Amino acid sequence: MSIKYAILGFLSWTPLTGYDLKKLFEEAAVFHWSGNNNQIYKALVELHNDGLLTLEVQPQADRPPRKIYTITERGMAALRAWLLSAPELPQVKQTFLVQLAWADQLSPPELEALLNQYDEELRVQLLMFQTHRERGKVSPRRTTREAYLWDMLMDNWIAYYENERRWLERLRAGLSSLPPEGEP
Repeated sequence: MSIKYAILGFLSWTPLTGYDLKKLFEEAAVFHWSGNNNQIYKALVELHNDGLLTLEVQPQADRPPRKIYTITERGMAALRAWLLSAPELPQVKQTFLVQLAWADQLSPPELEALLNQYDEELRVQLLMFQTHRERGKVSPRRTTREAYLWDMLMDNWIAYYENERRWLERLRAGLSSLPPEGEP
């Protein structure tokens, strides 16, 4: 999925500057984009060139001009068409699983250290999502359904990291029940 649709989605709420969008991406833990300036501004230029949004430049004293982007009717139609398209399956890149595939080459303490590192990363991510959920929502919560959908996005990520930690516990239990090396 392209960052462009997330930008169109945010702009469907209200007109925003590139800086506003960057802040929204940073606050919206459910999105996988970092919201760095290159990604956002490149997408904004392309969306503007495609006629999916307008740009209003507001001069500011002692500052660079403020660029405010607004979604157009064509942009709303593109967002809606994308919303009605078939959902893509998640494309999960699990580098840890690739490491684990060859982890038999590690000594037991090294393998345990690898599992501990992964568990700590999972714990930190889980805590981050739980904190975001407790702190408030990025969604404007214009409707009860919108608020519910955004709450469920957060719940999905929390469930993912909780499940990954449960799987890691099963992995550790299974490893501890294996016979020592050299035994059948």
